Amino acid sequence: MSDQQSAGSQEHYAITPRRVAFDWERTPLHWIPDEPTATHVINVLHLLLPAGERWFVKVFKEGLPLVDDPELLKDVKGFMGQEATHSVQHAYVLDHLAAQHLDTDGFTKYVDFLFEKLLGEEPPLKAPLPPAEWLRFRLSVVAAIEQFTAVLGNWVLAAEGLDRAGADEVMLDLLRWHGAEEVEHRAVAFDMYQHCGGEGLPRYARRVAGMAVTAPVMLYLWAWGAAYLIRHDPQLPGRPRYSLAAHNRAVRNGLLPSWRELGSAIPRYLRRSYHPSREGSLRAAVEYLARSPAARSAAGAIGRAAIA
Repeated sequence: MSDQQSAGSQEHYAITPRRVAFDWERTPLHWIPDEPTATHVINVLHLLLPAGERWFVKVFKEGLPLVDDPELLKDVKGFMGQEATHSVQHAYVLDHLAAQHLDTDGFTKYVDFLFEKLLGEEPPLKAPLPPAEWLRFRLSVVAAIEQFTAVLGNWVLAAEGLDRAGADEVMLDLLRWHGAEEVEHRAVAFDMYQHCGGEGLPRYARRVAGMAVTAPVMLYLWAWGAAYLIRHDPQLPGRPRYSLAAHNRAVRNGLLPSWRELGSAIPRYLRRSYHPSREGSLRAAVEYLARSPAARSAAGAIGRAAIA
């Protein structure tokens, strides 16, 4: 299947949730050996995604009555199923970190506040904003976040540096399964926003506003989260701090995406003609999902249940 087909020009690609499970018993705290900075920069995903992806589902559920395109409605429901599963699986990683004496509650309580209160069903501080406009803004934020998750998903699928470094196979499978599904549904949040966001310049202006809010907040949360994890890591001696130099060394070793790779996603997204179906490789995503140990195990379990 080509990426062009996935954009809907010839054949519609179905977005389907997958039931997966991961065994964290043997995964070490520093799952990239001797690379605590790279480990914890990526671990920020586990801090943000349980609450963030629950919020995606809530916002899309609010928007469902506005969707009158049957094909988009199927995509949105598939997206919601995938995001709900992602939230649960990353929450299990938080439990695993806590079992290794790395408590994340001191950080995640602020993430919960962000998504549940500041970006909840009603505008913060009772701002005089019509409900439909507040929903459109939040849909634009989801679409902007999904731009970055698609970029990260495409990066981790091709991140051979993680394999060379001996990264834990279970964690790699989680990240690549999740990344593949992010590439798989890369256009759904954007299409949902476009469908519900009104017409003409206001719709584009909201898209720009969504990215203008999302990009700096994500950068701040990521830096804060990495610093929090390193500072509270029970296996690091002394008073460890997040180091930009260590981060950049990890980038050079292929353990983290480059700043250019992440930053260039913003001007692409802001082009009026942009569509996320051009982001990443659907072929690579589908090929990984066909060989992912967790996805294959889930498919096998469903097949055995059907036979029984």
